[in-house]
Amino acid sequence: MTALPRFRVFVPLAAVAALLGGCERKPAEAAAPVRPALTVVVEPAAPPAERRFTGTVAPRYEAKLGFQATGRMTARNVDVGDRVVQGQMLATLDPTVLRLAVVGSKADLANARAALVNAKATNDRQQELIRTGSVSQAQVDAALAARDTAQAKVGQAQASLQKAEEQLGYASLRSGYDGVVESWTAEVGQVVTAGQAVVTVARPDLRDAVFDVPDDRVARFAAGRAFTVALLADPAVSAQATVREIAPQSDQLTRTRRVRLTLEAAPAAFRLGTTVTLGLVEAVPGPARIVLPAGAAVERDGATTVWTVDPQNRLRARAVTLGERDPGTVTVATGLAAGDRVLIAGAHSATEGQAVKIDAP
Repeated sequence: MTALPRFRVFVPLAAVAALLGGCERKPAEAAAPVRPALTVVVEPAAPPAERRFTGTVAPRYEAKLGFQATGRMTARNVDVGDRVVQGQMLATLDPTVLRLAVVGSKADLANARAALVNAKATNDRQQELIRTGSVSQAQVDAALAARDTAQAKVGQAQASLQKAEEQLGYASLRSGYDGVVESWTAEVGQVVTAGQAVVTVARPDLRDAVFDVPDDRVARFAAGRAFTVALLADPAVSAQATVREIAPQSDQLTRTRRVRLTLEAAPAAFRLGTTVTLGLVEAVPGPARIVLPAGAAVERDGATTVWTVDPQNRLRARAVTLGERDPGTVTVATGLAAGDRVLIAGAHSATEGQAVKIDAP
């Protein structure tokens, strides 16, 4: 019996692998993780603005002092900035004329007293003679009137002397209270008149911050309202101040009204005359703005986008146009509307359609 020929069948290895692989069950793809997202809901608002006013530190009480007599000023005993106490000598006048007036008043008093002695003696003699009938009653009455007139002239001379001595004291200008010298308006050798202001003395213990406020802003400075006042040279140094006084009328040229605020426990840096500032925050009229944190905007390929969250809590890229930029915020001019929810953290790592979990309403 003839043997049949043998045939070998060659199957490619790749095909076998494919067949075996088809017999295995494919695993299900893993679901993408849900990302926590910090978001905000867009709410356009009018931008607040701070208006600053500049003023000065001024004493609550100050006085412009002058001599009560006319004369030539011979000395200035204190300088601007010096502290003085009550009764301290500030300046003096030439007392020569005033001393002569005292000498003349003393002479007038001596004359009046001598005349009074003579009038009294004459009156006494007339009283003795009337008893013997040697003089008439008219002569007695005349002697009595002369005595009374002489007595009145003595009183007048005494008053004149007292006035002259007091005016001699007017040659010295003294401080009426403890304070600090703010300014001088007269120099040694200058002739000043009675009542002319020559020096200004202020009380440094009670200080005010004085501002000139436009008429349309005065309503914001209600009496008793508190503000924070800072030094212009160093804004870090500040003090609390309360509105104490508002001028009843505005200045005719500047149309401003002077507002005085009492400084409360102000630092020593708030010296008299120091320039200070006050900030008043108020809304600026105009369209509302959308302001977002700077990290919410992404710059790619010359375009600016933000990530919004759709109703299915998935991220969607939205092209926007930015307006003003600050170190921490940006203003969105177009591209967003009120009610849009925007991703404000991790915007650079977000992807289109990514599912998120809202962490902030």
